[in-house]
Amino acid sequence: MLTLSLAPTNDRANPAFRDVASCTQWLGQLQLTNLHQVHSLLRSQLDEFNNYPLNGLVRLQTLELLRETISDVQSDYAQKLVAKKLPLIDQEKAILLAIVGLWQGMIAGYLRCMQSLMDGDIQLIEHGALIGQRSLLYSGFQISEYMRTGHEFDGKLWYQLHQLYAFCEEQDWQLKEVRDDLQVGNVATSCNATYSRILLACHAHRGELSRLFRELTGRWLNLWGREVVIAKQHTPISGEATPMAVDLESEQGLQLPQLISPSNHIRYLMVDALSKLIRSKVLSLQQGQSPQQLELGENCNNTECTVLLNYLHQCWCEGRDSRLAARRGVALHAQVSYGLESCYSYVASKPFRQPVDNTNLDGKSRLQISAFGQVISETSHPDLMALGYELETWQIENESMRGSRLLRMENSSLRLGPSQLIAIRPDDTNAFIVGVLSWVKVTRSEKLHIGVRYLPGLPKAVCIKGTGVNLTISDKYVPALIFPELPALKITTSLVIPRDWFKPGRVVEILYSENQKSELKMLASIEKGADFERVSFSEMK
Repeated sequence: MLTLSLAPTNDRANPAFRDVASCTQWLGQLQLTNLHQVHSLLRSQLDEFNNYPLNGLVRLQTLELLRETISDVQSDYAQKLVAKKLPLIDQEKAILLAIVGLWQGMIAGYLRCMQSLMDGDIQLIEHGALIGQRSLLYSGFQISEYMRTGHEFDGKLWYQLHQLYAFCEEQDWQLKEVRDDLQVGNVATSCNATYSRILLACHAHRGELSRLFRELTGRWLNLWGREVVIAKQHTPISGEATPMAVDLESEQGLQLPQLISPSNHIRYLMVDALSKLIRSKVLSLQQGQSPQQLELGENCNNTECTVLLNYLHQCWCEGRDSRLAARRGVALHAQVSYGLESCYSYVASKPFRQPVDNTNLDGKSRLQISAFGQVISETSHPDLMALGYELETWQIENESMRGSRLLRMENSSLRLGPSQLIAIRPDDTNAFIVGVLSWVKVTRSEKLHIGVRYLPGLPKAVCIKGTGVNLTISDKYVPALIFPELPALKITTSLVIPRDWFKPGRVVEILYSENQKSELKMLASIEKGADFERVSFSEMK
């Protein structure tokens, strides 16, 4: 039986509304112009309402009335945290905690209704499945809010979600359909569909999806949630998609089934129908149908949908996790720097400077270039950190040939976000490895965790500048990195340049460290990050 840790109600509670009629009037007078103020008011009045002793059905009806306004305000307030780098500043973190707190207020309200039902309120019997679905939904919103902003959370939130689902099973509510007018598509849902949607969405997110991909994943799961069956047992069938598993007594989300010992509190998410649906969508996209024709959304293109669908299929339906492959735990420290110019400087072992025109050099400078390949000055062997190029100490927790996971060792106000360029030099190597931040998270102890995907090959530092007339980019040199061809991996040579420099067919001049010059034609964009772009090119003859 579910145990609800709810404080007693208080006759002294004095909410601004106590039933549907007074709540309707209160909402009609609510001023939505000051978002912070209205959010704070909703939170305080919801808490007061939850503390007020009330008939269970009246409480449920009033909560249902509040849902749309709270959903809209939460969505608008959450926009203040979109694309924020981590760690959050104090004001941003206060917003996160306020959003999570308001979701907790909704959970508490529906749990009050559930408690009334458990205490024998016969008016609520026919609404049991709805109360269960709403409790699961808002518990999932709490978890998703932390994951979306890259913050680790107390595993008790997972345990609460699992226990709520187990109770829904005990009451035989899990398959009963209920309406949710706020759900995309306005389709009927259930406790099963809601629970599986939360599990699958959180398993796919894990801080690694872009905002667009997170929105698409949520939209698709709203429409496909009923394709997933939750079973207590699983017997492998040849050709069937491998299910995912969850332990209802754990403080974790979905796991690979091979990582969980079978028991009576294990549930399997049977994803064979979902697998067929995803593969059918991919095939239709490959045959030329548009995302709009396939009901995949209005704000995505064919390529984006195909990439995301393939990722989700691997994540949910293939019984494996590429991030676990060939990983080994290590206890190395590493020096870490961020941003294209800083990465250039540490790869080159010198700061970026505009190259000097040899025709204007004096005799001494020409001799230095002849002997050393460059002009010797007070900045030839500088302390790069003293010149403002960040270099921090991190611990490498595990790594593979493709990337690594690191934990920041020192206090720093420098904020990081996904898709930034990063250079890493482990203690056991001399060279810097250049990669891209896959995800950034804040641990519960307020330390920064990052996942890094290495770019293939060891880069060389070069300088590039625009050529020709009518330039829309700088005619001065800027730092860049050139990556070698790796025939064994079928990887061609590529160039990492500043973001927004790329244009197909654009010709740039490239200056190598040996003062050799050539012209390159940019061909195609391979990858676009937050502060860089990686492109293919051909050398001009």
